[in-house]
Amino acid sequence: MLNFNIDRVAFSLFGIDIYWYAILIITGVLIGAKFAQKEFVKRGFKEDFIYDLLFVILPLAIIGARAWYVIFEWDMYKNNPIQILNFRAGGLAIHGGILFAIIGIYFYAKKKEIPLIDILDVMAPSLAFGQAIGRWGNFVNGEAHGTPTNLPWAIIVDGVKVHPTFLYESIGDFLIFLFLINYRKKNPKKGIQTGIYFIAYGILRFFVEGLRTDSLMIGSIRMAQLTSVIYLIVGIYLFVKYKNINLKPYIKK
Repeated sequence: MLNFNIDRVAFSLFGIDIYWYAILIITGVLIGAKFAQKEFVKRGFKEDFIYDLLFVILPLAIIGARAWYVIFEWDMYKNNPIQILNFRAGGLAIHGGILFAIIGIYFYAKKKEIPLIDILDVMAPSLAFGQAIGRWGNFVNGEAHGTPTNLPWAIIVDGVKVHPTFLYESIGDFLIFLFLINYRKKNPKKGIQTGIYFIAYGILRFFVEGLRTDSLMIGSIRMAQLTSVIYLIVGIYLFVKYKNINLKPYIKK
């Protein structure tokens, strides 16, 4: 049975603590980028295209994830707003990160004259992989756990056995990643990858969020569940839109 008694600090470098959360996030991003790089190269792009793209979207994703968290936890920051900049204290929300990243990709794609949906198709599996790895950072931080349970795979938090919701989402994200990279080999049609990601992750997060004890709220509504419903709608729209349209992926000339 897992216990949340793990040191958040992996090591110190020149007096600065390096946290496992940051290491796991960076690991997920780098490995996911390699999968995206391979696909971009197959489509005629240079090997460093993915790194140019990440240079644009990663800062926006971090800002978006932080902003999303701060907005819905404003009571924690209103009397000491300087803490908004204290990223090391935690407080990132994936939905805000994804939203800002997509905005960044939109403008980058427009500048490079590449269809937005083609970049999203390539990035979708990598995003799922990064999420799968990053969720283990929540385990180390002692967060994103669920309600009490007596199931044999429960984890112990403050002496109570609870649902390992970080693990549920990590496994689900990894399965989405595996499905997408294999589906792409058989059906590379434009738009389908992104549609499936939004549908699958929307469903996954909706049910996992229902078990969590640290949800961001709007009144009595869990914000992540509301966003998951929007994801599901967007995913269905994309899937229906592109399912019967024979559009091949963008290939850079």
